Amino acid sequence: MTTTGTRPLTELATRIRHHIAELATTSPGAHVGGSMSVTEILTVLYFDGVLRVDPDDPQWNDRDHLIYSKGHASAALYAALAERGFFPVAELAAYKQPGSRLAGHPSRSIPGVEWATGSLGHGLPVGVGIALANRHDHNPGRVFVVLGDGECQEGSIWEAAMSAAHFGLDNLVVVVDRNGFQEDGPTEEIMALEPFADKWRSFGWQVSEVDGHDVTQLGDALHRLPFTAGQPSCVIARTEKGHGLSFTANTHTWHYGKFSAEQYRQALAELSGQRAEAGS
Repeated sequence: MTTTGTRPLTELATRIRHHIAELATTSPGAHVGGSMSVTEILTVLYFDGVLRVDPDDPQWNDRDHLIYSKGHASAALYAALAERGFFPVAELAAYKQPGSRLAGHPSRSIPGVEWATGSLGHGLPVGVGIALANRHDHNPGRVFVVLGDGECQEGSIWEAAMSAAHFGLDNLVVVVDRNGFQEDGPTEEIMALEPFADKWRSFGWQVSEVDGHDVTQLGDALHRLPFTAGQPSCVIARTEKGHGLSFTANTHTWHYGKFSAEQYRQALAELSGQRAEAGS
């Protein structure tokens, strides 16, 4: 089952950012920067007919799996899952509240969440295992792993990348949210990743680089998978940390935080302008 949406993707992305702003205001805090940067990636995966999933049957045997390795950016994932119909949108108000299942990091108690994530560098090894199992079982489901760029400094990422190419896992797709920042500053100052695409290629992956906020570029790449039969695929999505709000964009300051009432009002004003522009 495909998941083609009926609303413009840019409008959906703005709705997801609206939810993120609310969660960053009403909860003890949220990973704002990484949630804002990954928004269009999740929008295209869930609403442009890429992921074969069924919100009415989250455990459908032939589904695609999404392993959300950057689990700390849970606000964006929860907003996308709620808008896609995996659980009521109203439940987002319980984000990080006592007794809520919407904790700071996703768990499998939440419909649509395939793996409990948050320990960085673990998502791709898990994805390799599921992709191998699917191939063994002749299951048509593909495995998508969404990585943050900062976690690509972990050795486990490259061990998994090497094994995926060794086993020829063309049912495995990595999408990297390449926003250029991690918690303490720019990735290139803390532990340089460039030449990033060449590193994936050297490990045996086929690579496409796109503007991660351009839903057309993202869709074009994700609808022509696998890029080459017999090889895993990697989409490097060049994004902006904190994208969508003037005071959170292009800085690591809002890697994590809580909006004040004034910041929330400013966020709503800026997002309302973007929604009007998307609908015009």
